[in-house]
Amino acid sequence: GTAMASDVTGIEMDGDKVVVTRPSFGGSVISRITSADGAPFFVTLRPKIFAESKEGPGEVVTESVDEAYFQSGVTVKEMKAESAGSTNLAEADIIVSAGRGIKGPENAPLVKELADSLGAAFGASRAIVDAGWVPYSHQVGQTGKTVNPKLYVAVGISGAIQHLVGMQTSKYIVAINKDKDAPIFNIA
Repeated sequence: GTAMASDVTGIEMDGDKVVVTRPSFGGSVISRITSADGAPFFVTLRPKIFAESKEGPGEVVTESVDEAYFQSGVTVKEMKAESAGSTNLAEADIIVSAGRGIKGPENAPLVKELADSLGAAFGASRAIVDAGWVPYSHQVGQTGKTVNPKLYVAVGISGAIQHLVGMQTSKYIVAINKDKDAPIFNIA
């Protein structure tokens, strides 16, 4: 009987109200949401959007939930998974991502080879996903995966705000780009 906000990318207090930030309409709008009466509401966060807390008085509270709540009328007819050799973007400590600056789909395997040699996940900007050079499952950014690796290598990525939102919390960012004024250099 309460409100819900999903895919939250920011959370803050405004007096005694919780205010959350989340992308809407495919990432073209960023919404700030709070409960109308200030009452609590359910929130789910994008994975790795916040750094793991190492301190504080937190405690684990165990709750029992009646299994009847998990019954569903949905039937799964087919599941498709990526090849077992690929590294999960959301969990990766190192990510090497390609952007439009790699000039064509024939160069994506070269960037993937670099990722594989580093034991890294292979990511991509929306531009090359939309162009069909790599599958959507590799997309990093506001409308793709939000990542927080120890090392993020951006190859040929200019740094549009929609991409930066998904990777700007990376500990170290290395940018490879021949445009010295590319926005990616503001955070690299």
